[in-house]
Amino acid sequence: MQKPKWVVQKEQDRKTEANATVWLFGLHAVRDALMNPNRKRLRLIVTLNAQNKLEEAIAESGMEPEVVDPRKFSAPLDPGSVHQGAALEVKPLDWGRLDDVVIGDEHPRVLLLDRVTDPHNVGAILRSAEVLGASAVIGTRHHSAPETGALAKTASGALERQPYLRMRNLADAIISLQGMGYLVLGLDGEAEHTIEQAVEGKTHLPVALVLGAEGPGLRDKTKETCDMLVRIDAAGEFGSLNVSNAAALALYATKVRI
Repeated sequence: MQKPKWVVQKEQDRKTEANATVWLFGLHAVRDALMNPNRKRLRLIVTLNAQNKLEEAIAESGMEPEVVDPRKFSAPLDPGSVHQGAALEVKPLDWGRLDDVVIGDEHPRVLLLDRVTDPHNVGAILRSAEVLGASAVIGTRHHSAPETGALAKTASGALERQPYLRMRNLADAIISLQGMGYLVLGLDGEAEHTIEQAVEGKTHLPVALVLGAEGPGLRDKTKETCDMLVRIDAAGEFGSLNVSNAAALALYATKVRI
């Protein structure tokens, strides 16, 4: 009996995912990946100068680097990548299930990203999430930024420590969080209530903040699934924040309530 097309596609996607690798670049991103015991590392290419700067991390990783001439840097990176003489081929990180990363903190907070595809934005969000104590950042398997060298470089090491999950369906992830007791707030510039108003008197609840792509914002389905739409209180009527700045401010607004 012939398998349905969707079953075949699912099997192909799993095979592709299992064989996928990522090239990280830049001293910070490579150093933190070398020192992450949960990171499966495959190949390290460095210049002599970068090798000297990464000496301790290389020793801790147990890897044997390929030392190359700076003029013949052979890692398969985009021409515009600022690699600083270091590139590391790795397997993507596996953070496990949603339940594994969003339960346990005293006042957990989670960021969910609706079609945020720019790796630089996601990298900056991961960095803010780590600094401001978010339990996890959650995107979708399609229409969201995958783990890439550019994302890792912008995250400045946070990718190795800050859980970043990509779920099949964002609405299902929101519903799961609601089932765990999360107050799910969707950021919308035209919302009636501010974040501070939404969390007032609810300091006992964990909070999930949902942010959309710049321009289109949250999808209608996402808005319908959230408990409430909220806005960041602005000083004036004009201007807007990019999604990474909005994520940082939203995390801070929910942090100071504790």
